[in-house]
Amino acid sequence: MEPIRVESPDVRYTDKHIHSKYSYQTSRVARSLGDCKYQVTPATTSVHFRTERRRPRVGCMLVGWGGNNGTTVTAALIANRLKMKWNTKSGEKTANFYGSLTQSSTTLLGSGPDGDVYIPFRDLLPMVHPEDIAIDGWDICSDDLSTAMEKAEVFDWALQEQLRSHMSKFKPRPSVFKADFIAANQKDRANNLIPGTNQDAVTRIQEDIRAFKKEKQLDKVIVLWTANTERFSSVQVGLNDTAETLLAAIRDNAAEVSPSTLFAVASIMEGCSYINGSPQNTFVPGVVEMAEQKGVLIAGDDFKSGQTKVKSVLVDFLVSAGIKPVSIVSYNHLGNNDGMNLSAPKQFRSKEISKSNVVDDMVESNHILYPDGKKPDHCVVIKYVPYVKDSKRAMDEYTSEIMMGGTNTIVMHNTCEDSLLAAPIILDLIILTEMCERISFRTESESQYQGFHPALSILSYLCKAPLVPQGTPVVNSLFRQRACIENIFRACLGLAPINHMALEQKSRVPLTVTNGSNTSEKRKLVTHQNGDLNPKKVKNGDCGQKSVATHGHRIPRELRN
Repeated sequence: MEPIRVESPDVRYTDKHIHSKYSYQTSRVARSLGDCKYQVTPATTSVHFRTERRRPRVGCMLVGWGGNNGTTVTAALIANRLKMKWNTKSGEKTANFYGSLTQSSTTLLGSGPDGDVYIPFRDLLPMVHPEDIAIDGWDICSDDLSTAMEKAEVFDWALQEQLRSHMSKFKPRPSVFKADFIAANQKDRANNLIPGTNQDAVTRIQEDIRAFKKEKQLDKVIVLWTANTERFSSVQVGLNDTAETLLAAIRDNAAEVSPSTLFAVASIMEGCSYINGSPQNTFVPGVVEMAEQKGVLIAGDDFKSGQTKVKSVLVDFLVSAGIKPVSIVSYNHLGNNDGMNLSAPKQFRSKEISKSNVVDDMVESNHILYPDGKKPDHCVVIKYVPYVKDSKRAMDEYTSEIMMGGTNTIVMHNTCEDSLLAAPIILDLIILTEMCERISFRTESESQYQGFHPALSILSYLCKAPLVPQGTPVVNSLFRQRACIENIFRACLGLAPINHMALEQKSRVPLTVTNGSNTSEKRKLVTHQNGDLNPKKVKNGDCGQKSVATHGHRIPRELRN
C-alpha cells in the first residue's frame, strides 16, 4: 500500500512514473530607476516533473570502509535489518536510525479535520529502504570489519558481540595510498594497497565497481568517500583544470592527483554518483567538467554532523533576529583516527576551510547588520586527544552586538559520538542521491526531460561546504536547506511548498478553498485554547459565529463582541 496518493488533475500515476504539473513561482527583482528602490515582478513557470516509482537494487561502496564511519554505518544496517536489541547499564536498547533525515524525521503533508498531518519523510516519495542497500568498499588497512569495529570503540560491547559474526565476513578491497596527501601517522595502517600508477588505480577501482555490481545483481552503485581528510590539491592549468588535462595527468602518473580524485574519476567513468564526505577539494575543475559531460551526479563536501550543524542554525537565528554576531570561536578535541589525521597542519587546513565558510551567506543576507560586508571574526581549533576516542567535544563562543552598544555572549558545550552522528548522514546521502537520479523535469515549452545538474546542491543540508553549480549561490542556512529538499519532493507530487501561512487559521471569516478537483469548501473557524491539541469545529458551520482564541486565559464574555 502506498503511504500517500495525491488526488489532483495535475498529478497522474502510471506503472512506471508519477507525473505532476507544478507552478513554480518566483520573484524577479531589479533596481528601479523610478520612485522606488526595487522593482519586483512575480513570475510563474509551469514545470512537469516525472519520478520513477520502482525502487532499484542499490549498492554503496565506501572509500574508507574500515574506518569508524564505515564500520558504524555497516553495523547499523545489519543491526536494524536483524532488529537487534542489547543491554546497557541504562537498560535495553533497540537498533534504530535516529539522526537520519529520511528515516527518523517527519514532514508536514497538509491539514485535516484534526489539524496538521505529519508523515515520515521517507514516505514523501518511493525512496529505497536502508536495510536493502548492499555495502562494500575499500580501505588502506586490511582488517576485517569486525576487527575494525572493535578498534573503533563506537558500539557497546554487548552489541559488538551480536555483530561480530556478521561483520567478520566483510573485508575491504585494497585502496589508494599517497603519503603526501594524508598525515604521516597514517602510514602504519597502510597495508592494503592498490599497486602501480594512477591509471592502474583508476582501472582497478572501475573493475571493483563492476564486480560488486555483478556479484550483488545491483541496478546501480553509489560511491562515497568517508576516508581520511586529505590536504588540498593544487589546481593548475594543464593538470586538472579540464577533464582532458586531468585524464592526461592520470595517464602521466602526476603526483598532484589525489586519491579521492582518482576515486571520483573512476566512479564517474562507471556512471556512478560520487559523494565526497571529507573537506578536501576532490572536485577540481576537471572532475566537475567530466561529471557534466557524463551526466553523473557528484555531491559534497564534508559531512555536516555536529558543531557545524548547530552553528548553521544558531547564526541563522541570530542574524534573522537582527542580532549581529561579531566573533565566533569554535574548539574541538577528539581521539579517533580522524582526529589523529587532522593533527597534521595540511589536513587540518582542509577542515578549517570547510568549517569556517558556513556563516558567509547568512552574514551577506543582512546589509543592515553588515553594511561594509565585514564578516565576524571566526576561529576554528581542532586538537587530538586519544583518550576521548570517538566521543568528540566541541566548545563554542558566540559574541554578538545588540541594541545600543550592548553585547550578548552564548557559550556552548557539545559532547557527541562522532561516528554515530555521521553514519545516518551517510545513509541519507545515499538514499537522497539515488532518489534524485530518478527525478526528471521539463518546462511547458520543452519537449525533453532533464535531470538535476551534476553538482547536486539539493544535498547541501548534509554537507559543511556544499558543492553548487558554477555561478549559483551557496546556501548554508539549515532551515532553507531542508526546505529545499522538502519542497522539491513535494513538487514531484504536484503539492505546493510548505509556507506556514495557515491563513485558514487566521481569518475572521471562513476561507473558501479550492481543492485539486476544482471544487470548493468552506474552512470552518475553530476554537483553539492553549495546549488544546484537538481543535473543535464550529458547530453547524455557522459562519457568523465569532471564533474565540484563548492563550491560557479566558476572555471575559463582555469583551468577546
